[in-house]
Amino acid sequence: MTKILTFLFLVCSSLFVSAQNITISNTSDATNFLGAYFSPFAESIGAGLNKGWYNTAKPHKLAGFDVSLSLNLITISDEIASFDVNSIENFSSASSSTPSILGSGEGAIINYQNGNVNGQFVMPDQNIEIKAVPIPTLNVGLGLIKGTEINVRYIPTYEYDIGFIGKGSVELYGAGIKHDILQWLPLNKFLPFDLSIQGAFSQFNTSFEVESQSVRQGVDLDIQASTVNLIFSKKFAMITAYGSVGQNFVSSTLNANTNFSLGSTSTLNFDSPLEINMPKTSEMQASAGVRLQFAIFTLYANQTFSSYPSTSAGIGISFR
Repeated sequence: MTKILTFLFLVCSSLFVSAQNITISNTSDATNFLGAYFSPFAESIGAGLNKGWYNTAKPHKLAGFDVSLSLNLITISDEIASFDVNSIENFSSASSSTPSILGSGEGAIINYQNGNVNGQFVMPDQNIEIKAVPIPTLNVGLGLIKGTEINVRYIPTYEYDIGFIGKGSVELYGAGIKHDILQWLPLNKFLPFDLSIQGAFSQFNTSFEVESQSVRQGVDLDIQASTVNLIFSKKFAMITAYGSVGQNFVSSTLNANTNFSLGSTSTLNFDSPLEINMPKTSEMQASAGVRLQFAIFTLYANQTFSSYPSTSAGIGISFR
């Protein structure tokens, strides 16, 4: 009987130890782990921010303008809906993947060991998989001299409180420029298309809630997105076909309280200043689209091919 009681005590003790929460004060470990979990969300938004800046290569004439509303739908692939914990230093798991913030499925059991701090925690189960992220943008363009056009976008800080989604806020601003480079090429009058170079920068600030053990925790995410593109287009009566090749850049910063935690039955707690600069990304992209114009009204749609492929569509008014 004594042996049985001793065995049961040891089993219960081991279960209790495995269910203990882990507290991480190592900034590098916090950055690496939370970066892997949150970065697909930041990068998908950044990809969307780099869309919707143009639907033709031809800049407005002097004092010409346009106002356009675009919806950019970013496709989330299976590869970024999860991440491999074993690729992160000091973390390991028998499972090769666990859902990122955009994924769904059962959370993995994860081991952490760094010096004297070690233990086991369980990532949260996620029931809703996000297959696409919609990014709406409202842009205004104005023509200047020498085939140059400037563009701006702006959404003032908007706070929301949506039931099961929680509380948060969004803010967006950005600026871009497009310049006709065909005018500087020899024999440009004989080339049957328009050719421009375009660049833009967007800043997106958002706050939202992440739930851990039925407790909602506030997170701030600031995303900077920039893009440089070579655009070409050809007009056929009311139809303009356009395409582009370019480079996208995204960087982001995550801020959360130092008592931020992540997990389900047992949690990973963070006891260090959580101002995390996530890895910067840079990737090439190519897109193709078509625009229809009826007097001053425009309809357009395009497809972008990159690590975060997107489908965009929009409406607007355009003059000169």
